[in-house]
Amino acid sequence: METAQDYYRGHGMMTAPGANAAALAEMPRDIASLCKAVQGVLIHRDIAPFLYDLKLSDEQRDAANIRPATEMLSVIANLDGRPLTEPREPARRMPCVCRHFTTMLVAALREQGVPARARCGFGAYFNPGRFEDHWVAEYWNAAQKRWILVDAQLDAIQRTAFRLDFDPLDVPHDRFIIAGDAWRMCRAGRADPNRFGLSLINEQGLWWVAANLIRDLASLNRMEMQPWDVWGMMPEPADELSAEETGLLDGVADLTLTGDETLPELREIYRDPRLSVPAVVFNANRRVRESIVS
Repeated sequence: METAQDYYRGHGMMTAPGANAAALAEMPRDIASLCKAVQGVLIHRDIAPFLYDLKLSDEQRDAANIRPATEMLSVIANLDGRPLTEPREPARRMPCVCRHFTTMLVAALREQGVPARARCGFGAYFNPGRFEDHWVAEYWNAAQKRWILVDAQLDAIQRTAFRLDFDPLDVPHDRFIIAGDAWRMCRAGRADPNRFGLSLINEQGLWWVAANLIRDLASLNRMEMQPWDVWGMMPEPADELSAEETGLLDGVADLTLTGDETLPELREIYRDPRLSVPAVVFNANRRVRESIVS
């Protein structure tokens, strides 16, 4: 019987390196060095102007719409053909968002045979009093026999700017709120849904939490989508979820937070067409419908 560790050692559509597998093979084996390597080839497009003094064109910013790791690796190589272990200047890194740091780390770990998965949720360490839309990686630490959250985006510059009080190589669950936890907190009245969203574009609410919960479910089924990909029953800001939909998402939240023994149920509920990623999604960033296969 396939275990959760076996399943998350394997690539999905978004993390498979394809023809660029050799580039990933050069990556370091320890988690700290691996994160530094990822940080050396990627740059967050929205943070670049403020912390790295780098103004990006619209064309450069659009690179963040790339989904598969193999395409990311091609863009990185085109910008600078050196091995991935050699850090680039900010202007020669691929502009992206948090999801790409996470996907690259997950792809590298899986290529090394380490069980890993991307998690969608909210960071409590960017904006005091707010839970900002964010992605981190989670890998299986065999020595400690536990899953560990890792924020591969947070280099030394960001750790200082955001005044981190924790190790980004072992992110506490009260600093990164997995989408299922956020859903439970809001549903139980323990948190205000309007504190969850993205301050940069002034959007927040339970609808955003619901969408991230569906994205996290997809990620746990090895479909690491963009933060702005929309499909299925993801609500619009003005939508009110029905009792049936709310109940379904309650069950999804439970399954995304329970132990590895419920992986078969997690994969089964994902078969629901209201939840699973279709061949074509709506890219809310570009405002167009797109095939998830380039």
